[in-house]
Amino acid sequence: MSTVMITGASSGIGKALAEHYVQLGWQVIACGRDKVRLTALASSSSLITTLAFDMTDKQQVQAIELALPALDLLIFNAGDCQYIDDVLDFNAERFERVIQTNLISVAYGLQYWLKHVNQGGRVVFVSSSAELLALPRAEAYGASKAALSYLGESLSIDLAQHNIHVSIVRPGFVATPLTAKNNFPMPMKITSEQAAVKIVQGINKGKHHIDFPSHFTCIMKILSCLPFTLWRRLAVRM
Repeated sequence: MSTVMITGASSGIGKALAEHYVQLGWQVIACGRDKVRLTALASSSSLITTLAFDMTDKQQVQAIELALPALDLLIFNAGDCQYIDDVLDFNAERFERVIQTNLISVAYGLQYWLKHVNQGGRVVFVSSSAELLALPRAEAYGASKAALSYLGESLSIDLAQHNIHVSIVRPGFVATPLTAKNNFPMPMKITSEQAAVKIVQGINKGKHHIDFPSHFTCIMKILSCLPFTLWRRLAVRM
């Protein structure tokens, strides 16, 4: 039986991924901070084991290592999104929190969990299509996701000699508790279940970049090819 470990599995994309892999007959280790939601998730299947801890606490991340079996798939999905609303009063504490949650905590996980991934296994980083293009108010979120994608790409090179593969997920807008806080239009938004299907399909195909919805991410890629001065003018007007 194959085993997958998923962080941020108490809601949103992580929860949908856990449920999807259970349907495929995988043993699922679902991780998160919300014990109540994790308990409810575990009650749905005997194939789900839960681990409740804080990814931003290095000691807790290290302690989890003692409970880990060999892994065929490790999915770093936990993340946060907070915006810099007043750029002249730059909120360094908010910036630090986002970087800590979306990037530094992943490094903690890599330090203590990567050695448990089997040869032929895969590490997946859930980044964002926001890393493709500079967006307003996204100084913290965009920077964290751009760095996460770079981390994944660099690891992909170094892990090749160990026969461990890497996938980087760059979704557009997905309906989750996190995006529910957004107060702006979210074009081409899809459900968490739809996102999970796209991610699993991409992993099964051995894709390095898993981008969806295709129309949305295609537009983002085209805009990213514009000279920055032109894109900046467009972004300022919007």
